[in-house]
Amino acid sequence: MSPRTVLAYRALGLGDLLTGLPALRALRGAWPRAHLVLAAPAALGPLAALSGAVDELLPTTAFEPLPELRPDVAVNLHGRGPQSHATLAAARPRRLVAFASAEAAVAGPVWRADEHEVARWCRLLAESGIPADPGELSIPAPPPSRWCSGARRGATIVHPGAASPARRWPVERFASVARAEAGRGRTVLVTGSPEERDLALELARRAGLDPSCVVAGRTDLVELAGIVAAAGRLVCGDTGVAHLATALGTPSVVLFGPTSPGRWGPPPGHSQHRVLWAGRHGDPHGDEVDPGLLDIDVEAVLDELALLDRSSSPGAQEPAAIEG
Repeated sequence: MSPRTVLAYRALGLGDLLTGLPALRALRGAWPRAHLVLAAPAALGPLAALSGAVDELLPTTAFEPLPELRPDVAVNLHGRGPQSHATLAAARPRRLVAFASAEAAVAGPVWRADEHEVARWCRLLAESGIPADPGELSIPAPPPSRWCSGARRGATIVHPGAASPARRWPVERFASVARAEAGRGRTVLVTGSPEERDLALELARRAGLDPSCVVAGRTDLVELAGIVAAAGRLVCGDTGVAHLATALGTPSVVLFGPTSPGRWGPPPGHSQHRVLWAGRHGDPHGDEVDPGLLDIDVEAVLDELALLDRSSSPGAQEPAAIEG
């Protein structure tokens, strides 16, 4: 009997939603008549709706108690347990799809630490009898807004923020990239969250840009998606906006520090994205900028931007080697 209600749990951030889209679409494909509910932060609701992958967003944060929904199927797309398993179990599902956890007494596929985030959740479903295609990453571009009209179409987006200091390339280096792009006659937009607006304004000041180019803190996620969709290219660290570029097909240069792009980078086959990584591993939640990220200099980023303009070769791009 086909389930009437499917609950997917991924109470994380923007990049997590976007890397989880192939799995959500697999659930939709497996049970097209079911009511598919995504338990995730409320701010992601408009973007989840834009993706067309789910019917409803249940606002929640990580490990916040869920209502006793009694779904026919609950799918843990959040983690390997035991906390996330317990959170979903409290919703009283008839069937739980999740990675194996001895502590939570849950049987399932084995967790692999070094797996790409997109592939991980598709494998969970595939090994649970639900076919999944990791390539189902795209979202439609939102309707144009005031932020992406006129000269701003084809702009270079510079996004200096990230969730932790370990993944934030120095603002003065981002400013040098922005100054170089402006010197080429390109419009530059600086994006970010409300908490990153001061950082974005500092970048604009250092780059000699008008403060009007700073849209950080002035957009919701759908408006940000519209800006990325209309842009010519994006420069950022390992953070959610990089996954927006993948989802929308916008060329990008993404800077990795403590985490391998093999886990969170653009998936293979997306040749319009360039990644820079020094090959070091570290703490992605650290309070200081990762040494590997500091190994990436401004010239390396400008070289990758130039390659974006010239490159038309098929196939995936390998991470560029950084000497250090």
